[in-house]
Amino acid sequence: MNNFNLVDHPWIPVVDTGLASLRQIFDNGRYRSLGGNPVQKIAVMKLLLSIGQAAAPAHDMDEWKRLGADDFADRCIHYLENLHDRFFLYGEKPFLQMPAVKKAAMQSYGAVKPDVATGNTTLLLDLQREQPLDDAEKALLLVCLMAFALGGKKVDNSIVLTPGYKGKTKSAKPGPAVASRGLLHSFVLCDSIVKTVWINLITDVEMKEYGMMPLGVGTPPWEKMPVGESCYVAEELKQSLIGRLVPVCRFVLFEQESFHYSEGIQHMNYLEGIYDPTVAADTSKKKIKVLWADPEKRPWRQLPALLSFIKQSRGVYDCFQLRAALPKAICSEPYFGVWSGGLKVSSNAGEQYVAGDDDFVESEVWLDAKSVGEAWLSQLQHEMEALEGIARIVYGCVMHYYSNQSADGSGIASQASGTFWQLCEPLFQSLVDACNTSGDYTKLRALRSRFVGMGFDVYDRFCPSDTARQLEAWAMNRPKLGKYLYQEGE
Repeated sequence: MNNFNLVDHPWIPVVDTGLASLRQIFDNGRYRSLGGNPVQKIAVMKLLLSIGQAAAPAHDMDEWKRLGADDFADRCIHYLENLHDRFFLYGEKPFLQMPAVKKAAMQSYGAVKPDVATGNTTLLLDLQREQPLDDAEKALLLVCLMAFALGGKKVDNSIVLTPGYKGKTKSAKPGPAVASRGLLHSFVLCDSIVKTVWINLITDVEMKEYGMMPLGVGTPPWEKMPVGESCYVAEELKQSLIGRLVPVCRFVLFEQESFHYSEGIQHMNYLEGIYDPTVAADTSKKKIKVLWADPEKRPWRQLPALLSFIKQSRGVYDCFQLRAALPKAICSEPYFGVWSGGLKVSSNAGEQYVAGDDDFVESEVWLDAKSVGEAWLSQLQHEMEALEGIARIVYGCVMHYYSNQSADGSGIASQASGTFWQLCEPLFQSLVDACNTSGDYTKLRALRSRFVGMGFDVYDRFCPSDTARQLEAWAMNRPKLGKYLYQEGE
């Protein structure tokens, strides 16, 4: 029935609130941040940015400043009201759905959710059991599928809507926001969702600098949906920013208990020179490299690399979204955050899935706008390099401890290094803040002392000293970390 509208009905997870509608998101400046898992946060943020780019385009930085967060929110609400009929989940023109794929085979909703065990997947927790979805959950899943659909054979690709189109095979390509292993995405955060969306808007001037989308901002797909995989609308979506934010990589049509599911628009990926502005990429060599979501190296450890553009010469990796949003945040907010997250996935025989050490990852770090600059970043880079050094020392000492006892310690050494980083994570925000005090190393020395203590604790935890032989190996290989305590920076 045509009675659930994403503008009016709550469906977006919001921290400390529950669910909110699109209108409520832009009408309530007290909503602090998006909830849900990292993929849901990224997908919803991309949708909100698409609405913002369409409702309140800005030519340059000056026009963006004059707009302001309040006027921006009003324009978005006005936009949603004018296009209210385009946001119904059901009906003749269902939101981001293709009635033309009604002949495609039915698929269960749980089959396309990475955190649900279906088919022959082993059920480990009751949370992984497939549950019926209400309309709010279906709306959220739909938005996620547009960019984060996993590759594989769960689609019915016998359905081809563009005559003569040869791009479909039995196995669908992964969504452009996932790629082969799960891309890491980053945004600038503010103290409300509305401000966060406003800060992350990309102006026309910045779009030219981005250089990957010849059609600029473009038109949202809910205003003009494609009629096939390679129709003129689909080709326009491939060449515009909004088309990348909401890429319609799957053609779906919802029913009550299941839905029709086929591969949609195939966007170019980073290996072909096109990637989301939220992705950090290294374009210095012939083959482009990107930062992946990695549970073993959580995103906060990548912060110096993500912000390396602050220095006059750009670093190896460059995230255009952060590079465009950071100056806006610095000039309008006293404090702002950097959020990074994603989902690591595996693949085999053309099928993508979540297994083994695959997982969601996310990190949130808050910065003082007055302190962010080259000196602060240089100090942070120095401190992170020192922590990397401690982790390597701990790894090597654990390896030598077991080698002295004629045992293979590689696996245990990796666990020890990983444990050290886990212990460091709660202190990272304090480390970021301590790097702001230029020339005053009091807070840094206190933190270094705690990090050194963690290194010794990890070594003692993984290298027992109960027997005489163990005690000898323990004493012989105990880490030497004293030098780290007295470093004064660069």
